[in-house]
Amino acid sequence: MPSVFSSLLPSASVLGVTVTALAMVLTPGPNMIYLVSRSIGQGRRAGLISLAGTGTGFVVYMLMANVGLAVVFVAVPWLFVGFKAAGVVYLAHLAWRALRPGGRGVFDVRQLAQDKPSRLFRMGLLTNLLNPKAAIMYLTLIPQFIDPGRSHRTLQGLTLGSIQIAVSLSVNSLIVVGAGGIALFLAQHPRWAFWQRRVTGGLLLAVALLLAREVPTRASV
Repeated sequence: MPSVFSSLLPSASVLGVTVTALAMVLTPGPNMIYLVSRSIGQGRRAGLISLAGTGTGFVVYMLMANVGLAVVFVAVPWLFVGFKAAGVVYLAHLAWRALRPGGRGVFDVRQLAQDKPSRLFRMGLLTNLLNPKAAIMYLTLIPQFIDPGRSHRTLQGLTLGSIQIAVSLSVNSLIVVGAGGIALFLAQHPRWAFWQRRVTGGLLLAVALLLAREVPTRASV
């Protein structure tokens, strides 16, 4: 497998996407919030079904980004700028909800309806398709690791996208499995829950501010 990667992509690109994907998945966002809430409110099985939906959303983004979605954003610049701006506003809203007095953290227990597996999958898919972090990952970050000096740019994009999906699903699987235990610990230790909300809100706000700087930047191919 290393020989396949080395012939197609430089090791720096593989490492870069791996580290970037890890940093993105560990930063609280719509996917994590939805997966944790489902795992706590309906059990691990519901969380894993929801994770399958978010994973499918990543595949959709990967395929679209490599067959011309970026071209659409280049042709209609305001669409790309508007999409990023909406994502920044949403992340800022999540940060405010976590940081305000009496706010909720990612692992706070919520009362949710007991949805069927098909709905869990659809909601996981929709959550990721509307996730600004997913769009930015495939439209602005991963393309930076594609080596223009090598052939098969589309295959490079698909390979790097597959690495990102593998990292995301692995980390989120651990989060889904451990969500219940973490929520119980935080419920029994209010001070830890207080700081968890502060850290979560701070990370969300930091991501929102960083992404806000990129809002005016137009898409390129």
